[in-house]
Amino acid sequence: VQLVESGGGLVQPGGSLRLSCAASGFTFSNYAMSWYRQAPGKERERVATIYSRAWDVNYADSVKGRFAISRDNAKNTAYLQMNSLKPEDTGVYYCNRAGTEDWGQGTQVTVSS
Repeated sequence: VQLVESGGGLVQPGGSLRLSCAASGFTFSNYAMSWYRQAPGKERERVATIYSRAWDVNYADSVKGRFAISRDNAKNTAYLQMNSLKPEDTGVYYCNRAGTEDWGQGTQVTVSS
């Protein structure tokens, strides 16, 4: 199993980023996928989950209305569209095959002016 995140970077408050998670080594369409993040000095927290049925999603309260998770099963890729970013969204963002200990290496998101 391999999960590779990309798309992180430095963005000003109010800006947007789109993260990608390219998956391989398992039947992607059979699994829910989640995005987590970890800020410096804090525990890792779940941000969003998308289930096999792509319309079935849920979000942490802190990102509802600003972030959108999606998936393209033909490309074995999950996405996290992040809008109206805030400094408190800063952290390393990880992709996870839900219900497993399969994690990507993470991608850094920094929201700062």
